[in-house]
Amino acid sequence: MIRVAVVDDEALVRSGLRLILGTAPDIEVVAECSGAFAVDTVLGSKADVVLLDIRMPDADGLSVLRQLRAAPRSPAVAMLTTFDVQEYLAAALRAGAAGFLLKDTDPEQLVRAVRTLAEGGSVLDPAVTRAVIGGYLAAEAEATAAEAVEALTPREREVLTLLGEGLANPQIAERMGLAPSTVKDHVRAVLGKLGGLNRVQAAIVADRAGLVTSRPPIGGPR
Repeated sequence: MIRVAVVDDEALVRSGLRLILGTAPDIEVVAECSGAFAVDTVLGSKADVVLLDIRMPDADGLSVLRQLRAAPRSPAVAMLTTFDVQEYLAAALRAGAAGFLLKDTDPEQLVRAVRTLAEGGSVLDPAVTRAVIGGYLAAEAEATAAEAVEALTPREREVLTLLGEGLANPQIAERMGLAPSTVKDHVRAVLGKLGGLNRVQAAIVADRAGLVTSRPPIGGPR
């Protein structure tokens, strides 16, 4: 069972997400709260996945994200966002966000996204992908991403391409016909060669380097 915590200052948003996720037999919303109580509530719930509002009046979503990522058993955190918070996206990415979702994400896509996050994958809502990439790599030329990719072996570039599609390790292993342990080693090598990036940052580099020609729906193929 995937344990999910929802952090948003609006009770209506929290209730809506709880209802949507409650329809999935393998997902349980174990906690919901506003930002003021987020860190203690989430860590106390032992959630696997956190859906966290990026901007709240009673707490700084980025600060909550950093505290959760610093915890010994850190959950995967996807930021809930709207179209008017682009200035926060790059900071959330650097702080370790595993993805970005719009608050009005389609219910079926939301369920797929949570499953992907629980498996260690990343999620980027197509509606905010361009904003995330632009904010994170605003000062980076496309050539810079291409140069970083040049240091990878052909097999590692294939792994990076699949990371760019948001796939988790088990999905990459299935796609490439490799053992999960081998994929784990490849992913570790790719992230290291790219400068110690996380999976979402690596996905953005893959996109900027032209490796990802098309992005599947949120959460990748099921």
